[in-house]
Amino acid sequence: MKVIVGLGNPGREYEATRHNVGWWLVDELAQRWHFEPWRKDGDAVSTSGLVGTKKVKLVKPQTYVNRSGEVLRPYLKREGWRAAEDLLVIVDEVAVPVGEYRLRAAGSPGGHNGLKSVEAHLKSPAYPRLRIGIKPVDERRQIGDLADFVLHTMPRDERVLVEEQYDRLCKAVELWIADGTEKAVSTMGR
Repeated sequence: MKVIVGLGNPGREYEATRHNVGWWLVDELAQRWHFEPWRKDGDAVSTSGLVGTKKVKLVKPQTYVNRSGEVLRPYLKREGWRAAEDLLVIVDEVAVPVGEYRLRAAGSPGGHNGLKSVEAHLKSPAYPRLRIGIKPVDERRQIGDLADFVLHTMPRDERVLVEEQYDRLCKAVELWIADGTEKAVSTMGR
């Protein structure tokens, strides 16, 4: 089973924040793939279904971003499940301009507390991640305090730039599901 975890914070006050772009994309995937409604699943909500012939589970942790890795505990116990092949983490990335993304097979958390939590639970940096850019393209918009920036509502013009990438992002995820990380990165990784 392929597991796609979108990072974000629970609660209405965080729905439109930059830190929740991972949730936005898994919501989009669930809608496009006509998956069942979201349901409680331990420390997360999840939905699942088939994408082509592959069983896929979409997961939105209900912990805060800095504890996102906790939702991986049940998968780590599954025989044959390997994070390097079966897990994709979708996350916001302040080093990537809004409207762009990076798909990588492995890497460092780069200061992202959600990725630090995932890596701590996996005990490895070897898992694919799709980083969705949230860095302002307007030079007049300053990042300032990082925690305030990621927990602030994304301005509408920037959100549009993220949403305009959904077709490409969904295609990258579908390629990852069908053909694996290497093929998805070489074709769509940017």
